[in-house]
Amino acid sequence: MNPTFIPLSDPHVTVAEIKAVTDVLQSPRLSAGPAVDAFEEAFAAYTGKKYAIAVSSGTIGMLLVLKAYGIGPGDEVITSSYSWRETTHAIVLAGATAVFADIDYWAGTLVPEKAEARITGKTRAIIAGNTNGHPAPWAAFRELAQKSGIALIEDSTEAIGSVYKGRRVGSFGDCSVFDFSQPGPITCGEGGMIVTDDENIAIAIRRHRGRLPEERSSVVIGAVAPFQAKMSDLAAALCLVQLQRIDEILSLRKLTEAHYFQYIKSFEGIKDPYIAPDVDEVHWFLYTVHLGTRFSRSSRDAIVEDLKTEKIEAAAYSQPLHLQRYYFDLGHRRGDLFVTEKVADRAVALPFHPHLTETQIAFIVGTMKDASINVGAGTAIYL
Repeated sequence: MNPTFIPLSDPHVTVAEIKAVTDVLQSPRLSAGPAVDAFEEAFAAYTGKKYAIAVSSGTIGMLLVLKAYGIGPGDEVITSSYSWRETTHAIVLAGATAVFADIDYWAGTLVPEKAEARITGKTRAIIAGNTNGHPAPWAAFRELAQKSGIALIEDSTEAIGSVYKGRRVGSFGDCSVFDFSQPGPITCGEGGMIVTDDENIAIAIRRHRGRLPEERSSVVIGAVAPFQAKMSDLAAALCLVQLQRIDEILSLRKLTEAHYFQYIKSFEGIKDPYIAPDVDEVHWFLYTVHLGTRFSRSSRDAIVEDLKTEKIEAAAYSQPLHLQRYYFDLGHRRGDLFVTEKVADRAVALPFHPHLTETQIAFIVGTMKDASINVGAGTAIYL
């Protein structure tokens, strides 16, 4: 069966979301207003944090966090080169230097010991991500941050709903950043959220985000040039309904995940999706499979093209940041991060959303099997 085009992501939007957006459209307020306030309050409660600040994107959110900590030129921030969501660019936008450390081969998350080895007198923060939904080892990172006297920033742009040691992601960093663009479970087109327990940092973030009309004449507020990075009430209304439905949305994605595993386990050398011992629950950002070592980066790309020919949207999960032009020009080279490069060269993100049928998933997996044979690497593939 050759179905019509199968997109990588497809938001789960119901009548409730449409009504919420319609209500805002019929109101006198489209820009940031009561819907943003309600979404911030609900999201703070969901993550267990005192403060939540809605912003225009995850990248801008990370930039505002760095600004709030006073991180800029001359400072270093340790982070991962392996990610779909490139919030690491915020380090550059803040004027600081991104220092890359390597990842864990199985979880794809930053390794605390490798991050510690990169700490210098210029290090101001560590940005660790819950990569593709898998929580980072937060207990070790918290210990490292406290010992080193640096900020611990949690990049949760790929992991809403995942649970580590009984707590949801987003609750481990001094500040945590979420993103609401596709292909996440909650999406409003573009948008993000910052959560923190630190009142002073929350105030600083809000000042950098933008001003309220009544603050225009404030001498204190006027000391900061804001980015005008607020979320609109339209986006907030949409996100708020999806947050209220988050358990339903995540359950539907779990069903899609189960269908995938049912069909993909027939690949030679299949392994169960890796979940670290301290992790209670993982909600994958994308359904990502990792090709065996007989595959090369070029054969991975050929498989993605074969899927595209069959009207299936797939992608390389990560184009490592340290190999992208901007960072390459700063002196980074292939071979700097062995594990990152090994994993990234063979990772394929497949369509992952609640609208996929079991028949479509069977077709996706069957097409990928055929494509792997076409590139001469057999059917050796593992999760």
